[in-house]
Amino acid sequence: MPDVGDDAPDFTGSLVDGDIAPFELSDHLGDEPVVLAFFPAAFSNTCTDEMEALRDGFDRDDCTLFGVSTDLPHALGAYRAQYDLPFALVGDPDHRAIEAYDVIEAFEHYGVETVAQRAVFVIDEVGTVTYRWLADNAGQEPDYEELAAAVAEASA
Repeated sequence: MPDVGDDAPDFTGSLVDGDIAPFELSDHLGDEPVVLAFFPAAFSNTCTDEMEALRDGFDRDDCTLFGVSTDLPHALGAYRAQYDLPFALVGDPDHRAIEAYDVIEAFEHYGVETVAQRAVFVIDEVGTVTYRWLADNAGQEPDYEELAAAVAEASA
């Protein structure tokens, strides 16, 4: 698992930002810090609370925010539209991102075996992890003030 000070692992997925397009993390580094908010499942209660908090109460002006989930891109598109999320989501159904960041959560419900552990990483412009937070349980949300301070620090 990448720790603060490590190079952020690159990964590919599907960018859901109105349309669905290929995503590669390295294409989004360089201008401002990147925040990766890994979440277990679109349309679930805590995940929706987290995404709404990132939509409504988190200042995204100094970073590029991506929600990352193992959900299929079309499901993430519907989720993004339903909750009017102004940031892109990344579909990771092949588990490349959750494996690269070692945020794999066993989940044996609804025919699904693996989801993303709730986690947040801040990556600075040169690709270094400057902040890492991992949930102790799936019902825990990040400390949004602490996250905002981490983004401000990575922006300095």
